[in-house]
Amino acid sequence: MPKPTNSRRQFLKTAIGASAAATGLTACQTTGPFGRAPHSPAGARYMGDFAAPALDRIRMGFIGVGGRGTGHVAQMLLMDGVDIVAICDDYAPVAESAAQRCEDAGRTRPAVYSEHERSFEDMIADMDLDAVIISTPWRWHAPMGVAAMEGGAHAFIEVPITTTVDEMWDLVNTSEQTGRHCMMMENVNYGRDELLFLNMVRLGLVGEITHGEASYIHDLRWQMKELDRGEGSWRLAYHVNTDGNLYPTHGLGPVAQYMNCERGGDRFERLVSFSSPAFGRQLSAARDFPAEHERNQQTYQCGDMNTSIIKTEKGRTILVQHDTTSPRPYTRLNMISGTKGTMAGFPTRIALDPEGKGAHGWRQGGELAEFYEKYEHPLYTRVGEEAVKAGGHGGMDFIMLWRMVYCLRNGLPLDQNVYEGCAWSAVSPLSEWSVANGGMPASFPDFTRGRWTETKPLDIVG
Repeated sequence: MPKPTNSRRQFLKTAIGASAAATGLTACQTTGPFGRAPHSPAGARYMGDFAAPALDRIRMGFIGVGGRGTGHVAQMLLMDGVDIVAICDDYAPVAESAAQRCEDAGRTRPAVYSEHERSFEDMIADMDLDAVIISTPWRWHAPMGVAAMEGGAHAFIEVPITTTVDEMWDLVNTSEQTGRHCMMMENVNYGRDELLFLNMVRLGLVGEITHGEASYIHDLRWQMKELDRGEGSWRLAYHVNTDGNLYPTHGLGPVAQYMNCERGGDRFERLVSFSSPAFGRQLSAARDFPAEHERNQQTYQCGDMNTSIIKTEKGRTILVQHDTTSPRPYTRLNMISGTKGTMAGFPTRIALDPEGKGAHGWRQGGELAEFYEKYEHPLYTRVGEEAVKAGGHGGMDFIMLWRMVYCLRNGLPLDQNVYEGCAWSAVSPLSEWSVANGGMPASFPDFTRGRWTETKPLDIVG
């Protein structure tokens, strides 16, 4: 087995060390190389509450339909006012299968682009698209999003929006310059319990918010057996080359919206991060593959558990954890706590302060019925039954896509703007830097360039 290489970690340490020396900062003052915003591009507009002109029908294209994307195609075929006009995937069988699905549903067969890995550029150049859904490996998210917006389409990107701060600024700048939406499709924000909690928070039932907890704890070791296709064929490389929180947004997105972060109420200010030892992936490789196999020739750097703590501008704290390696039941934590009560997930439970007497135990299971009856989010009341029938992570995928279509067709701001997608995703590079520098605090870029206070909180829409 080759000796461990920490070249990326060493590069991060060297780079920030040089930066600190150049600016005269001491170690305890260093907060990472992420804080300074580039100048706004010429003709930029603020996208916080941006609403594009309403579209009677949406000409939609898809980039990536091998896994996640094929589900999006199936559900978009259920939406009124959507024409799927183009499909792109560099693996021809899945592109053809998605196009055939459209035909089988009685729709016009979309144009198919599958000749090479940059066929998406041909699709964007050839087709007059209103919106593009991007469901590809992470390294392609930013270049494809930029290309879609520059081609005149709104960009809808799977999570994370991208993995580097520089590329996040590319997406922000392009969105501001072109006047096109760039939304990260965080489906968990549309889960039934997440919508319930959002509504209850807005109604003041937990009081003044002080703390939240979010995670993505999901045993994905089985992906190591995906060698040629599937997420494991490319996602494992991040465990080899990166040590930090690789996938923060599923747990963090809802908590951020409870707190109105990047939307007038608060913003992420800084983060500290630590990782546990990296044992699990190496043990899985040794168990499942011969000694000479490539999986056993790799050294896995990403700690089995990464724990980060975010401090917001208003002083609130958010615990964010990532573990896709340990034999542990799935959880996103989904906890929000305030001066009047606490709500948490997995299992869903609520404890509210009864008239200042303190919360004496959780309400859970059948005791939650009264909360759903009184505080069900109006959006779930409107489309929840249809969403459950359509499927997709219990219906959250359908509700997310339904809202995207509704907002575009009615000329409304989207539920997630480009600044939120970048802030939530920035936990990945910031946590990597902090881990590499012994848990030093890393400052979040302000992707709004100071204008987050102008953005309205997310409405409770129905």
